[in-house]
Amino acid sequence: MKAFQVGVWSLWSIWLTGLALIALSLYATQCFPSLKDQIMRPQLGQRAGGGLDTPRITIFSAPAPFAGSVGGRQSLAVRSWLALSPQITVVLFSRDPSAVSFAGAFGLRVLVDPNIDFTFLGTPFFHSMMARSQSFITDISVLVDPETIVLPDFVSTLNYAYTLDRDWLLVASSRNASYFPFYLDEDGKNWQREGGELMRTQELQEIFGQSWQWTPCEGKLLMAWNNGDTPLHSGVLPPFLYGRGVHNSWIVNEALSSELRFVFDTSWTVSSCYLIDQDRQINWPVGSSNASNFERSWEYAGNSHLGALYGSLSHHETNHSSLAKLLKCDGQYTFVNTAENIACPMEYQSAGRLRKGRILRSWRKKKTLGLVDSVKSLGWLSDCYLMVPLKRSKPLDLPFSLETLLPLNADKNNTIVLATAGYSYKDMLMSWVCRLHQLRITNFIICALDKEIYEFAVLQGLPVFRDPLAPSEISSDCHFGTKCFQKVTKVKSRMVLKILMLGYNVLLSDVDVYWFGNPLPLLYSFGPAILAAQSDEFNKTGPINVPRRLNSGFYFARSDSSTINAMRKVVAHAATSGLSEQPSFYDTLCGEGGSNRVGDDRCLEPETNLTVHFLDRDLFPNGAYLDLWQRKNVKAACAKLGCLVLHNNWISGRLKKLERQVLSGLWEYDTSTRMCRHEFNLVNKV
Repeated sequence: MKAFQVGVWSLWSIWLTGLALIALSLYATQCFPSLKDQIMRPQLGQRAGGGLDTPRITIFSAPAPFAGSVGGRQSLAVRSWLALSPQITVVLFSRDPSAVSFAGAFGLRVLVDPNIDFTFLGTPFFHSMMARSQSFITDISVLVDPETIVLPDFVSTLNYAYTLDRDWLLVASSRNASYFPFYLDEDGKNWQREGGELMRTQELQEIFGQSWQWTPCEGKLLMAWNNGDTPLHSGVLPPFLYGRGVHNSWIVNEALSSELRFVFDTSWTVSSCYLIDQDRQINWPVGSSNASNFERSWEYAGNSHLGALYGSLSHHETNHSSLAKLLKCDGQYTFVNTAENIACPMEYQSAGRLRKGRILRSWRKKKTLGLVDSVKSLGWLSDCYLMVPLKRSKPLDLPFSLETLLPLNADKNNTIVLATAGYSYKDMLMSWVCRLHQLRITNFIICALDKEIYEFAVLQGLPVFRDPLAPSEISSDCHFGTKCFQKVTKVKSRMVLKILMLGYNVLLSDVDVYWFGNPLPLLYSFGPAILAAQSDEFNKTGPINVPRRLNSGFYFARSDSSTINAMRKVVAHAATSGLSEQPSFYDTLCGEGGSNRVGDDRCLEPETNLTVHFLDRDLFPNGAYLDLWQRKNVKAACAKLGCLVLHNNWISGRLKKLERQVLSGLWEYDTSTRMCRHEFNLVNKV
């Protein structure tokens, strides 16, 4: 019996001990954060991956050449960025050698990246800069004007923003100054007065806040965002020109409208300024004494139209009350919403709860009207983001002519590559342009056959001019054999003649000609009084200069008297012909029925003494030669032949042409991103 009682008591002891342990476990669970909570909320100063370092920050900018006073201001600005933190890397989007020379003094902390789109005048494209920035591995990306000086409170603000558990976009308006009497020492760490006296960072930040004017709507904007999984906005970024338009306003408007990220204004916590110049816009040189005037009219008019053309891309009217201000009072960061008279310290919320609604509505609201009223008196930065007009402006009418573009774009041999296009061929034009960009060929111009393609090309930053004598009615499918095609082709020979008479050599290329390499070095080997043209003959063997087999969609003409006089005859013949210009080329230069043929690959026009040389079809194949377009791997087949170009002809219809070129892999333009595919691939490598 005693043994039984001891056993029962032991069981009760074990049971009571178990209950006590369970209760203690439940209490501990309530007292300590959950494992899930710890994973979703990294500690202050840690990265999401568990690292102990501060966040890596990459600052992106697109400077003008580092020369003169502009170069001096840019140099000071970049050095101020590097002085902020050893965790900062600077990426300069530039193709200018001076940028490479400048960056060399800073080792791997300053990189020069030329892999973005520029206009033919050298102005960077903002959408290409933004896309390219995504290829860099970093925790925080920053976009800042190349002349903007930034002080250390920017980094402390970024470090704070990095602890937020939601993806965000930070904006800050910079102050302006007419005089900046401070500079960094040789080590780039300490600020000094002009007399050499060292300054405390706090002292300089106070000077920033008190001494210089602040006009947010007119100033330069600094933007930063954490590289999370959420995009900045849901709209497609238009091809804005960097520093020339309303791209900053567009980004903020779209980010607010999309409600994908928390957008807030840190102008009151970030010290930054820039020096006022007579011309506050960056002037990228383009190699001509009068080019700067052309550039201004081109860039400004283009961006004025851009705002109107793309303003309607916003999903709905922006609710500007959602743009919070971040202030720092007594060492504590506070978000302020003046529309709702709310000021609240940022408190931790789980990521799941935060994403259920707007971030401001998920906070514990604390009414501090005195602080709100003081902020209201400072002005409201979001008022600036109504600058994007929502209605289309009048059509572009820029003062760029053929005579203006020729000296800007001709190469050292005074040669121009000429293409013509109507709006229905805009995508094929862009693929052709992208391919020339890949080959580093810049000496091209475009003759616009209608106002729609002219405006489109201007917005793409292309060297384009209007032909005042172009046909007024161009159909959407202006393919071989149609009346429209016959009218359009006669524009080409007329334009070539005009350029030749102005003293420039011309390589005429249709936009459906894919370039594997640069054919100009070979074409230069043909001497004067020789017109080198593609043969349209499809038979694999035999003569290639048989009647009407001269292809007028790809040929090289020199500016000499024989060629000019022969082209006059071609243009005159085409003007009275009911056919396209191509038969006029052959009948005029090679004689009707081929009476002027010499051998199997030439003709000699007797009156002008011009020789027509039909180009080797292995190097310059037409669309029917060797059935190259039907090969499983068109690129490999052409590489084996040594092709320099491949013409996408001998097929009827624009859509069939597009389909064949896209499916073959010889397509270089991404219509969804408005970027060349080689640039898009660079962005998506990482």
